[in-house]
Amino acid sequence: MSQTPERIEGATDPAPQPIPGLITLVINLDRAPERMAHMARELQAVGLPYTRITAVDGATLQRPHPDFSEAHYRHLHGRHWAPKELGCYLSHIQCLRTFLASDAQYALILEDDVRLDPDIRQVLIEALTQTRHWNLLRLSTVNSGTWWPVRPLGHTNLAVCLTREKGAGGYVVDRVAARQMLNKLLPMRLAWDIAFDLEWLLGFKTLGVYPMVIAQNAGFGTDIQDDLDKIKVRGKLKYLTVAPFRLFLELSRLGYRLYRLVSLRMFLRA
Repeated sequence: MSQTPERIEGATDPAPQPIPGLITLVINLDRAPERMAHMARELQAVGLPYTRITAVDGATLQRPHPDFSEAHYRHLHGRHWAPKELGCYLSHIQCLRTFLASDAQYALILEDDVRLDPDIRQVLIEALTQTRHWNLLRLSTVNSGTWWPVRPLGHTNLAVCLTREKGAGGYVVDRVAARQMLNKLLPMRLAWDIAFDLEWLLGFKTLGVYPMVIAQNAGFGTDIQDDLDKIKVRGKLKYLTVAPFRLFLELSRLGYRLYRLVSLRMFLRA
């Protein structure tokens, strides 16, 4: 699939030029044209052409859904049927499928409520020279965890975070990571930003850039977050499954990423 540059009506800047091997995919609901207009301006400003991916509207989904495991979601995540989160999840899945159907080697996947660092294009170009170290590159977060640099990358760094990072506003994947996620992340058992952050269970390598070059939430608000309290499982019995699972994830994440941090610092220093 070729990537067609999209222009803002009335713009006089030169048409954005694609980065060789990379496509940019923007997730956007049909009923959110103002978000798409925002993203068009952001991408025009940094010179990145893009393809819009029509988001799956969770409000239209019915239960039971073949791509949603209610039992796993309840016992591992502590929440009930979550159509809006499922819509978000399936929108990211659609991006992966679109990417693999193209001839690109890498995909920048963006949600439609982010702000892009003016230097993101150059960071991406430099990051694509370091792909032997990663299959998924996180460019945004909504957490404030400590990131440990392993290699300079322009004005930022390739880095490892030892704790959980949330949010999926912007990230780059290669074809290995995309295939592994499609193979292992359906049906939905966890929210997308948790599921795709489990690279040691999914069979690929993840790094981030820090400081981040994508800021999440450009002031539009989120329907998903507003619904989370309504779908939480009530009662203490949920902790018999949720708490042990989360403890397993945190301990295994810490061990794996500590190993990655030490290995990368030794390897890149050699």
